[in-house]
Amino acid sequence: MHEVERAALGALLERELGAGLCVHGAAIDPRHYTAYNEAPGERPLALVRPHSVDEVSAALALCNRLGLGVVPQGGLTGLAGGARTAADQVALSLERFNGIETLDADAATVVVRAGSVLQTVADEVDRAGFALGIDLGARGACQIGGNLATNAGGNRAIRFGVMRDQVLGIEAVLADGSVVGGLNGMLKNNAGYDLKHLFIGSEGTLGVITRAVLKLYPRQTATATCLCALRDDAAVLALWRRARAELPALTSFEVMWPDFYRHVCANTPGLTVPLAPGDGCHVLLECASGNVAAGALDAQLEHCLGGWFDAGLIDDAVLATSLDQAASLWRLREGLAIDELPNLINYDISLPLGVICGFVEHCRAALAARWPASFSVFFGHIGDSNLHIGVSLPQLPEDGAAAVDALVYAEVQRLGGSISAEHGIGRYKKAFLGHSRSAADMALMRTLKAALDPRGILNPGAVL
Repeated sequence: MHEVERAALGALLERELGAGLCVHGAAIDPRHYTAYNEAPGERPLALVRPHSVDEVSAALALCNRLGLGVVPQGGLTGLAGGARTAADQVALSLERFNGIETLDADAATVVVRAGSVLQTVADEVDRAGFALGIDLGARGACQIGGNLATNAGGNRAIRFGVMRDQVLGIEAVLADGSVVGGLNGMLKNNAGYDLKHLFIGSEGTLGVITRAVLKLYPRQTATATCLCALRDDAAVLALWRRARAELPALTSFEVMWPDFYRHVCANTPGLTVPLAPGDGCHVLLECASGNVAAGALDAQLEHCLGGWFDAGLIDDAVLATSLDQAASLWRLREGLAIDELPNLINYDISLPLGVICGFVEHCRAALAARWPASFSVFFGHIGDSNLHIGVSLPQLPEDGAAAVDALVYAEVQRLGGSISAEHGIGRYKKAFLGHSRSAADMALMRTLKAALDPRGILNPGAVL
């Protein structure tokens, strides 16, 4: 598409939808075509920022009539290129359609608009005496719509489940502008197909999520957080089994392999290193409850630590004695220091629990054998099968990240894992979708796509 044609189409969209809803050309903020931790990509044809469901519907109906691809955008914190635009596509940002509409204390549910920032929603429901079941490192920027579209998991999945488990009702807009689904707030509702599951995890390829009914939980008034140093990798699963059995209030079980832990300790400004790096893994555990005092939860966790030490599962541990110290432990696990590594390639995979430690050892060795100057780090939630990998190379191969992707995903496929745990497939992983899904699965996905979006305008180039 020539620049003149792009400008004409952008002007047409702005005229049809209104200047307050749509902008084009240089008026588009670069953040809408800049993926997380990447250089700016192609500026989209236009940017649409609706304030209502009706405006989302009008924008999609117009783009469908014109045959223009539409890329839904949330907080732009994804790592799979799911919100990345091309020059002939329209970016549809839900950031203006935000806020809590209703909170039902009796049903323990909240109706939330898709553009709401996760942290903002969490803070508001906390003030009302409740808690969300989802929490992510990107909580201050990611949006509820994006969390749903990628079926985000996060730090509390072992206790509350992933995003799919938090939802009672979904409202979405199809490619032709039709509004479907409903804001069901009932736990039991078997009136036909459960349409919400079509849209959760579909990354905006089947419809644009506009509102959702989320479950709420009692506010967790007491937390207890500790960091454990393990003797070796074999102790990881043994500790997980003990923690799950002995700590009913367990919400997080975060594992850091030595290279990750050592790098973050050495490169996080202002961090007080709680436990010295060693040859074994470090595990961050957190318990939360609304039924006991903080001191009682600390005492319970401390008692368990003693038993684990006696059993030889851990060599050392530190129990946070303040909220600030707990936050410091989480700062360590969130590992923002790895973002500064050169040419960092991030992976977000799932594996059967029993093979995770073996995978880490084999994958690290294979990466080092292929690229001797590479540096790889491994960390993750583990209790929910989720492992994160960061691979840094002084210089990328000629084919960019493709060769590294092929090596990592081949091992994931061999072990029966998933190439995506919680960031979706987007554009960056679609070539490897067959590593985790069968040909029959993918054919059914294409059938659904063709039925709901026959002109293929919704997030073209993503997932399939």
